[in-house]
Amino acid sequence: MQFFPAPVENLIDHFARLPGIGRKTAQRLAFHILNMPEQEAKSFAEALVNAKAEVRLCRSCQNLTVDELCPICSAPQRDKSTICVVSGPKDVVAIERTCEYKGLYHVLHGVISPMNHVSPDDIRIKELLARVSNGGISEIIMATNPDTEGEATALYIARLLKPFNVKVTRLAYGIPMGSHLEFTDEVTLGRALEGRREI
Repeated sequence: MQFFPAPVENLIDHFARLPGIGRKTAQRLAFHILNMPEQEAKSFAEALVNAKAEVRLCRSCQNLTVDELCPICSAPQRDKSTICVVSGPKDVVAIERTCEYKGLYHVLHGVISPMNHVSPDDIRIKELLARVSNGGISEIIMATNPDTEGEATALYIARLLKPFNVKVTRLAYGIPMGSHLEFTDEVTLGRALEGRREI
């Protein structure tokens, strides 16, 4: 039984398909849109259509861009010999916020996950290998998440990069700032000990 007119149900259904959005949240979003002034709703719809039409992948790093090359790849001051490999575009933003990394990126758009039917061919590994084969790369930093899929993806790519004679590193894992050792799990503490450095 439909509780709302068909166009409203259709809008709710579309919002409910978004990740992390349940039926109740989808309803709230749909009614928020319906309560917007008409011009604001049109502007919202145009923003969706324009983003889908204009945003594409950077020819080099596969990050989101509106030009052929993203602003990071086209910046002359970036270190072109280092590539940081990340799972998605949001990871680029997270690393850029640190203001510590000055190299380039490569966005995989996913991680290897047999349970979710994601194979190495489904993510942007071939493009990374092509970049490395062109030469000029001295280090690849694997910055995938420290979970099972992220680790498997990092190890898989590291094996593929062996013949290219480039240094492959992994982000260090450790104890978050402001936390206490007594509350840190054994795996994190063990990784922190392995990744210790001289001060």
